[in-house]
Amino acid sequence: MKKKLLIRDLTLRDGQQSLFATRMTQAQVDSVLPLFKEANFYAMEVWGGAVPDSIMRFLNENPWERLEKIKTAIGDSSKLTALSRGRNLFGYNPYPEEVIEGFNRNAIQSGIDIMRIFDALNDVSNMKSTIDIVKKNGGIADCTVCYTVDPKFTPKQKIKALLHLKTLPHDIFTIDYFVGKAKELEAMGADMISVKDMAGLIPPNQSGELIARLKKEIKIPIDFHTHCTPGYGLAAALMAIINGVDIIDTSIMNFAGGPAAHAFEIIQLFADKLGLDTGVNLEVVVKINKELKAIRHEMADYDSYKIFPTEFNICRDELPKEVDKMFDMAIAFAKANKEDDLLQQTQSIERFFNFPAPDEMVKNAEIPGGMYTNMLSQLKQLKLDQLLPRVLELVPMVRVAAGCPPLVTPTSQIVGVQAVNCVIDENKGLPPYTTKSIQFVNLVKGNYGKTPLPIDPEFRMKVAGVKEEIPYNTANYKKQENTVFPEYGDLVLAENEKDELLLELFPSVARDFLKKKVVEKYLNDIYAIEEEKRRKIEEEKASYAALSPEEKEMRLNYGLYHY
Repeated sequence: MKKKLLIRDLTLRDGQQSLFATRMTQAQVDSVLPLFKEANFYAMEVWGGAVPDSIMRFLNENPWERLEKIKTAIGDSSKLTALSRGRNLFGYNPYPEEVIEGFNRNAIQSGIDIMRIFDALNDVSNMKSTIDIVKKNGGIADCTVCYTVDPKFTPKQKIKALLHLKTLPHDIFTIDYFVGKAKELEAMGADMISVKDMAGLIPPNQSGELIARLKKEIKIPIDFHTHCTPGYGLAAALMAIINGVDIIDTSIMNFAGGPAAHAFEIIQLFADKLGLDTGVNLEVVVKINKELKAIRHEMADYDSYKIFPTEFNICRDELPKEVDKMFDMAIAFAKANKEDDLLQQTQSIERFFNFPAPDEMVKNAEIPGGMYTNMLSQLKQLKLDQLLPRVLELVPMVRVAAGCPPLVTPTSQIVGVQAVNCVIDENKGLPPYTTKSIQFVNLVKGNYGKTPLPIDPEFRMKVAGVKEEIPYNTANYKKQENTVFPEYGDLVLAENEKDELLLELFPSVARDFLKKKVVEKYLNDIYAIEEEKRRKIEEEKASYAALSPEEKEMRLNYGLYHY
């Protein structure tokens, strides 16, 4: 019997979010669900991340309804997965227990089987309550270790950095660090561990070493998740497979590559050569990929690459001999831990399939692609994009000063925005940290949890006005107001718990979305009342017409009809 390699498909969440700004409509999702039901993926990531916010904000669609419709269509053929940020859920501040409990309970009741839980600081205490709630409600707690790298300084940057910092830290995010976090999560009750490399920064040899250690020291299943932006993704995934990973995350070909994950079809070709059984129905995947190409054309306005992969039918097409040899050589180099040769082969394979080339700027900066584009966008709005190189110089210094948080949502955005603020201050002749975002102040204060490195008390005093770390106090949390609309028949903004949760998690976006629902319901109610009146009048007219002249006269005399 072949050894199994389970596949978690990311197409309908991470795939569309990474490549097309999460713009798939419900109709587009619905069109591929019957096929996905037959595909037999171990799991499908379909919810969480940017999905709830984006579909309310841009598509005027209900996130809970999307999840429930997917569950109805997929049934139990694949486990449905969502992504959330532990105590922060989707926001920038921790939430009280009742919100965490309500969200996770409703997500599981609406169809989620696996809740992938992560924390932007890898502070496992921020994940504890979510783990307990998910398990209590019958869900699978998929606990994430966020992969990141140490701050990178050039010799010139080191000299400048030492003017601002007492020491330059190193060897923070080691294999021991990540394995230690996984062990803590296993002890907390995790059902599985995911290595989440959101920026695609893990090089193949480190991927292989980390998975090997986890398989040796952790008893629960291990999942590997990465992206292709800097060019490591496919090689890192292959090394994870070679070293015994249980589950690998992929996207179907037309929603893969570049900022997204590697293509399922390429992983399947490697699995075939390695004698691994994914259990996936390949005939159905070919059909899904064809549908995804049409959907991608429909989303052209949000497709920043517009580079379509080579047409390839994994059930029918044979690889050219020289490309087939690349697969064999990649496997040989992976087994021999020859990282450079492995990368050369996997990147050649991706070129053959016409996936976007590695982003050298992101690779060299060692930051997530989204963080890079956000910083550039911020500078362009101010017509200061020529200052980007200086911003990139300051990112590691800002990050170290803030306790060296992993660069994942929301900390990547917080550090990136603050680096831009520091350069703007510098450009105005002001001291650094004159301009501070409230999120950066809260990060330094301790609101988000414990950072990997302790923050200098003097720096905390300078930025946040306190020397000691101050955790976020959920006792000060104020619940969102559930507005009553007298002008719309006293309808309320949130009419049930799911609406209330949307309001708590996405206050401004959900308020606009729910207000539209209120207006729509009010107008529909008025229309229904008017229709009922019209129907009764028509019925009375019909019954009156059927009467004899004598009966009509009698009824008119008694005022029973007015026609």
